[in-house]
Amino acid sequence: MNKPYTLAEDRAPRTRAEAVAFVRELTVRPDYFGTGYRTRDPFESDPAEWAVLGEDCLWRREALPGTVLASLTRGYELPAKGGKGPVYVSLTVTVHQDVVSARRDMAGSLEEPLRCPEQQLNATDRVSGLYSRVDAFADGRTVISDDDLTESGNWAADGAKAHPFDWYKFRMGPVTVAATARHGSGRTEAEDSTVTTDIAKGMTFVAASIDSKGKAGDTGAGAEPTETKGAGQ
Repeated sequence: MNKPYTLAEDRAPRTRAEAVAFVRELTVRPDYFGTGYRTRDPFESDPAEWAVLGEDCLWRREALPGTVLASLTRGYELPAKGGKGPVYVSLTVTVHQDVVSARRDMAGSLEEPLRCPEQQLNATDRVSGLYSRVDAFADGRTVISDDDLTESGNWAADGAKAHPFDWYKFRMGPVTVAATARHGSGRTEAEDSTVTTDIAKGMTFVAASIDSKGKAGDTGAGAEPTETKGAGQ
């Protein structure tokens, strides 16, 4: 069994400045998620904030807590084409102050769909029917990271017809990586399945980049993944 991608705590960013440099310089190309993807506008969030799910099940951006050094969300999209609606992808890399804090964040994420099976993403978009799964210690889990979560459901904008919604979250030492994908209209079940698989592969590329940076002892410079361990599994 292959070892998972990870980032040793003693090689991770230790200050807010180092963490901001780490998340900004981490290479995440649009084509990691499939052919035809491009960056969205606005592309990046403020690394001094992160998304928090309130008691009212509404997502809001808030200042980082003391246990988080930096968190950066980037937006990508597969434009509408040939009668198929756009696919929207968000990718968030968060640097926690230590592994314990990152584990607590993963545990909180696992509980969120139980607390809020329906969630308001923004003023127009709502997700429902959420189901989460943790594969952290299963014998047959995909070898990608130290811990991983997956979540699926449906999303709808302004009350329109619902489409598939995917969510993934991995932990590599004190760093967590999360991605969401809102599928567009006009796709068959097989095409939606391809979108889901491609997003999962993209997450593997990101995990490989973080692992590579840690092994190189350079958590302040970009790194291209050299392999795709677990891709497509």
